[in-house]
Amino acid sequence: MASAARVDVHEHVLPPAYRRLLVERGLDAGGWALPEWDKDSAIAMMDTQGIATGVVSVSAPGVHLGDDREARTLARSVNEYVAELVKDRPDRFGQFASIPLPDVDGSVAEAVHALDELRADGVVLMSNAGGRYLGDPAFEPLWAELNARAAVVFVHPTEVPAPTLPGVPAPVIDFPFDTTRTAVQLTLNGVMSRYPDVKVILSHAGGFLPYVAHRVAVASTIVNPELTVDGILADLRRFYFDTALSGSPTALPSLLAFAAPGHVLYGSDWPFAPVAAGAYFNGHLDGYQDWQPGQLRAVQRGNAEALFPRLARD
Repeated sequence: MASAARVDVHEHVLPPAYRRLLVERGLDAGGWALPEWDKDSAIAMMDTQGIATGVVSVSAPGVHLGDDREARTLARSVNEYVAELVKDRPDRFGQFASIPLPDVDGSVAEAVHALDELRADGVVLMSNAGGRYLGDPAFEPLWAELNARAAVVFVHPTEVPAPTLPGVPAPVIDFPFDTTRTAVQLTLNGVMSRYPDVKVILSHAGGFLPYVAHRVAVASTIVNPELTVDGILADLRRFYFDTALSGSPTALPSLLAFAAPGHVLYGSDWPFAPVAAGAYFNGHLDGYQDWQPGQLRAVQRGNAEALFPRLARD
């Protein structure tokens, strides 16, 4: 559907130096092999899949590989590389800057630099940082800084702090689970209500969140009677959701039934999801029979234009 001129909010980048470092350390994306990446291949993929612009981000394991000082250096290197990519082709690329959590001071400094100096379109956070989820009180200074800039935050899953199923790489099932965990903690710990100017995009249709949202809301009020079902659901609906690997006949109706109007965005997950996988979900997305008038174009592009005005077309 080339005429859709999609804006892809879930497209990945592997700067050469970053990829080499991961290979040297024997690291991958939760048991998922690291794909090759280069600018020309990214543009070729976008051309075949009807994607006008990809807002790119580093995937799991992110930039914090165990050492705060190294993570700060690596985040700066990755972010400057992607900033040059965007500077060269602002029509085809956008940037979610990498942040070195759980190093809070380093993360605040890098967020400020990326948003103010590099003019990044937003930041990417892994769903947990060394086993600490994004609603952790220690991360409050980062959320305050992001809220002050009305930043767009893309939450990407990473390995859960628990054993994976034997023979089942984390992206198959654990990644959606981890996204759901961090979204629920962000909500129940009040981050979503305290920082209303931040726009948080959850990967892969929010994991399992649309499906279990009402269960979460009702069960949480049983545990904490000071909470209300309506209040929890309202905060959960503040999230945005991408369609990466999720535009299926079963996932899409649940997502559209739950998400607030304007809060569903297109995502491909390329190159970790190869073109064939993207085409599979694109086919279901384009062929869905229950779109309301204008809704498909909003998902493909319009909702992203509202988040990233520089990408808006006349």
